[in-house]
Amino acid sequence: MGSTDSKLNFRKAVIQLTTKTQPVEATDDAFWDQFWADTTTTVQDVFALVPAAEIRAVREESPSNLATLCYKAVEKLVQGAESGCSTEKEKQVILNCTRILTRILPYIFEDQDWRGFFWSTVPGAGRSGLDDDDDGARPLAESLLLAIADLLFCPDFTVHSHKKGPDSVENIQSIDSCEYIWEAGVGFAQSPPLNYIHDLNRTELLRLLLTCFSEAMYLPPSSDNSVLNPWVTFFCSTENRHALPLFTSLLNVVCAYDPVGYGIPYNHLLFADYREQLVEQAVQILIVTLEHDGTRGTSAGPENLFVNYLSRIHREEDFDFVLKGLARLLTNPLTQTYLPNSTKKIQFHQELLVLFWKLCDFNKKFLFFVLKSSDVLDILVPILYYLNDARADQSRVGLMHIGVFILLLLSGERNFGVRLNKPYSIHVPMDIPVFTGTHADLLIVVFHKIITTGHQRLQPLFDCLLTIVVNVSPYLKSLSMVAANKLLHLLEAFSTSWFLFSVAQNHHLVFFLLEAFNNIIQYQFDGNCNLVYAIIRKRNVFHQLANLPSDPASIQKALQRKRKSPDVISRTSSQETVSMEGSHPAVPAEPGTLKASLVAMPGIDKLTEKSQVSEDGTMVSIPKTESPPTVQSDQSRRRLSSASSTSFWTPTPEWVLSWKCKLPLQTIMRLLQVLVPQVEKICIDKGLTDESEILKFLQHGTLVGLLPVPHPILIRKYQANAGTAMWFRTYMWGVVYLRNVDPPIWYDTDVHLFEIQRM
Repeated sequence: MGSTDSKLNFRKAVIQLTTKTQPVEATDDAFWDQFWADTTTTVQDVFALVPAAEIRAVREESPSNLATLCYKAVEKLVQGAESGCSTEKEKQVILNCTRILTRILPYIFEDQDWRGFFWSTVPGAGRSGLDDDDDGARPLAESLLLAIADLLFCPDFTVHSHKKGPDSVENIQSIDSCEYIWEAGVGFAQSPPLNYIHDLNRTELLRLLLTCFSEAMYLPPSSDNSVLNPWVTFFCSTENRHALPLFTSLLNVVCAYDPVGYGIPYNHLLFADYREQLVEQAVQILIVTLEHDGTRGTSAGPENLFVNYLSRIHREEDFDFVLKGLARLLTNPLTQTYLPNSTKKIQFHQELLVLFWKLCDFNKKFLFFVLKSSDVLDILVPILYYLNDARADQSRVGLMHIGVFILLLLSGERNFGVRLNKPYSIHVPMDIPVFTGTHADLLIVVFHKIITTGHQRLQPLFDCLLTIVVNVSPYLKSLSMVAANKLLHLLEAFSTSWFLFSVAQNHHLVFFLLEAFNNIIQYQFDGNCNLVYAIIRKRNVFHQLANLPSDPASIQKALQRKRKSPDVISRTSSQETVSMEGSHPAVPAEPGTLKASLVAMPGIDKLTEKSQVSEDGTMVSIPKTESPPTVQSDQSRRRLSSASSTSFWTPTPEWVLSWKCKLPLQTIMRLLQVLVPQVEKICIDKGLTDESEILKFLQHGTLVGLLPVPHPILIRKYQANAGTAMWFRTYMWGVVYLRNVDPPIWYDTDVHLFEIQRM
């Protein structure tokens, strides 16, 4: 009965607040206490009992009452943080205030006139609590953030008490929170006993913290990276004495989490896993706080300590703990068991990918550690799994981008290409042809599948996918026949005249593929008889490219052919083989699925900078002296769309000749010139139709001294810029918005950073 009564009383208080036209005094405790003192409401209750329309009504019609409600709720949190909330009643008040603020804050942020409210000072709230003059007063936002930080290390509320006896008291203001870190891992050895009440309380406070940081959702996308989120800036500054232990707690809780638990099948159906909710909130807090102003080294604001601590992790055992934890969680949705649904599958892989990205971006030592051993493949395989699984689903286009960006970043390092030569033996059920080979083969087969069977909106990623292939190509010792055929199928599709003439950038794809072939022939000829054989079989593709017509009549004819057959890369001529056992085909989004819009990505020339690999293996940056950068407008990026993209651009003979003369065909033409007559002779002499004999011949053949002088290896390394920073911000907040559905913190509020669209 009690809980029904308290819900009723809480609802009455809300109705009173919305119907009072006169301001209620801040000193009227009898009125304000109704919201938090005698109620036991869950966060779901608060969302149900405080409807959006009523919050907006109070905001418009009695703003002073809304202001007082916020002020009083923050005041309760500050008092709780000072007293250490030792009684059950105080703890309940703290949780109720936390839930009310989580409910109200988005409606404060969506109104431009209210956004400054939390940054104004409240009369009488002195910084030290003693001086009442306004100079010393803290803005409400600062008081709120510091109270949340204190409460996250409150003994017997969110952390285990270290009390020696029943009489000793722990003063929350003087405890060293570094001794109360939530989980063993980076910089902390003891693993405190699990306490689900503490996990629940931490989750509630982190949810409020995330809501505070979400003001960013209500501002339109801007490429000005010096505009920082004031909530994040303050919380991650030296003003927060708990910054280090909290950062460490969040990171360790995420990386130590094992969703499979004790290995008992179906255990997730028997016990609620409070740790999972905490891990989800923790990883979301980490990705939104690890943001800098993009102008590293300038003092636009105080230093972000979370970024600082992340960049300073350096112990091998810490790197190992983080990498193994992320790999375990990313691999979790892939685990196959004989009992259907018997293991828990986590849903926060997108946040984990953003966290992995930020680790590599802010801590180069971590990036090198990842590439030092074949552990990087434990990250690669799940990423390829997600890319392949999401390729037909337009609501997951952001996931496709982050996966490809991570691979682009890794492919800029030589070690990544070398690691790909490890045989691929684990068989994660994926909707791809069965093959026997290396991780490089897996990567190529998945990329081919994305390009040939993905949805239209993935076309801007083709450049990135092929750049990754080019970056790793000089190090690939032996491609399988399946992968070799896939690469030649892509060249065949991309080098048709109508495809080359239909969009101004399409010929770049052919250049990337030719460059990859040249790298393999020049640097890894010995082990790659499968690719050489595939090139010989498809030699007409190279001859047609060399003789590509450029007269106006041929161009027109090619474009007319395009209008008749709009699907560029059909599945024909790519022998579609049987998919792996146990795999499910990639499917489009269910109708009604919500998705967040994304800003456009910079073109590949803005995303990467070229480096040349010198004799000793070091990389030298190449200054940009190229043609003007291509403007990747949304139209031109829709590579294979219908006539729309030709409406403002038409190919001319001069344009075709300008790039045709630069096609890097010399090495391949020389190879064909030498090997084709030899292969034909063997076939005639021995009456061969058997591939294996020809492959054996190619395996032992050599082209030493016959090929042009090897070209220097060019690597296109990812480089951060304002465009990518903006893309990450919109993607990350879009994920956070869509993943927080219970309670639906931001649902139906007026966000500006992205649009929420229904599929």
